[in-house]
Amino acid sequence: MSSFNFSKDHLPKQLVINNEYVDSKNSKKLSVYNPKNGELIADDVPLAGEQDVDEAVAAAEKAFPAWKATPPNKRRDMINKLADLIEKYGKELGELTRITLGAPWGSFGAFEISLCAETLRYNAGWTDKFAGEAYPQEDGFIKIVRNEPLGVTAGIIPWNAPIGNVGLKAGPALATGNCFILKPSEKTPFAGLALLPLIKEAGFPPGVFQVLTGDGSTGALLASHMRVRKVSFTGSIPTGKKIQEMAAKSNLKRVTLELGGKSPAVVFDDCNLDNAVTWCVNAITGHSGQVCFAASRVYVQEGIYDQFVEKYKAMFAERTKAVGDPDEESTILGPLADQAQFERVSGFIERARDQKAGNLAIGGSRIGDKGYFIEPTIFTDVKADSEIHNQEIFGPVSVVRTFKTEEEVMKMSNDTEFGLMAGVFTQDINKAMRVASDFDSGMVGVNCISLMMNQAPFGGSKQSGVGRESGIYALRAFTDPKTIMVNMTYK
Repeated sequence: MSSFNFSKDHLPKQLVINNEYVDSKNSKKLSVYNPKNGELIADDVPLAGEQDVDEAVAAAEKAFPAWKATPPNKRRDMINKLADLIEKYGKELGELTRITLGAPWGSFGAFEISLCAETLRYNAGWTDKFAGEAYPQEDGFIKIVRNEPLGVTAGIIPWNAPIGNVGLKAGPALATGNCFILKPSEKTPFAGLALLPLIKEAGFPPGVFQVLTGDGSTGALLASHMRVRKVSFTGSIPTGKKIQEMAAKSNLKRVTLELGGKSPAVVFDDCNLDNAVTWCVNAITGHSGQVCFAASRVYVQEGIYDQFVEKYKAMFAERTKAVGDPDEESTILGPLADQAQFERVSGFIERARDQKAGNLAIGGSRIGDKGYFIEPTIFTDVKADSEIHNQEIFGPVSVVRTFKTEEEVMKMSNDTEFGLMAGVFTQDINKAMRVASDFDSGMVGVNCISLMMNQAPFGGSKQSGVGRESGIYALRAFTDPKTIMVNMTYK
């Protein structure tokens, strides 16, 4: 039986090293707050320092040879068992996240638990199916290519999906025979720390799956560590650049970066209007807009512009009514994650007003006088060179512009350093495929936007990232190909 007994009244506050809860050797602590009211949740969350990181890496190195040699079916069974346990204790893990993230269970928490469990199961299924290659021996040599695990790997994950990202990063790392160190965000540390009893019950040996909480300094220690062989990071572009630089300056460790977005939704006159509006609203208000691939730029062809904006505003108004206490079952949208995030989003809105960057169509104000609630916001007729049109806001703020021609809107869509997600709404399949091909984007939705699939690569082009998560691409990112050449002429 699991010894899982954590809740908002009993929080995990120790590091997970070598299948044990241990106190951090670092005297510094982190403080976390409830975003629905600003109240302190804890001021004694461990901040892993250099000695803690070294201990975790040493434990992982010690565990790696036996874990690499573990039969695939046994690795599969452990990962599947972990997925089952995360589902079993999903509401408890969701509560541990919600108290510092503010995301309601019904509209986000349940989805995130399912994402984690299903992604773990997907990767578990690959343990005995991730085939190598072989080439003919007519030249006297058989060439065999094996997929080899890298060793000690790390996942530095964001605050907006602290359990979902466990599946995306730990899943492929463990399935391919690597040891894995999870570094949760300093804003959402508790669900990750609570995983230890589930890791042990699933059967993982000591040192295979560890958890170190901390801030950017802890992430920097992992990214620059000489014995960590891979870092997978999800977060901002500036931090991603620092991680890539530290990885290069240390031991040239492998890096996967899933970074920011400013994703365009292109809505043509011939679309199904209700479908386009629904997807565009969900893709910017979901999780209070705190999503990397949110549809934050909406370009509408002039023939339906007025109709679209009217329906778009009406749905935003309905979503505003659903903003509230994340602990209430009826709530769809909770607060922004913390004061810094609230001030960031509010600052974008205030500057757009002051600079007359566009017309404020709806929203733009704080909700209530405590907590970090903000109205879902639309700016229309936004200037192309304005800050809100070009920068990632990471909140429920959409900018809407009109266009005449396909050529014009493709230039608008691609005139950015972001390239994570894009969407096109039309009932003309030829136009849809042409536009999808022309987007400078790692992912494109046709009559949909802002979604991901376990089987297909997830990631962006340009400054939205390096490498891909999900599907076979994630497995490749946690392995190196090894070529073995067998001399068939030797006697």
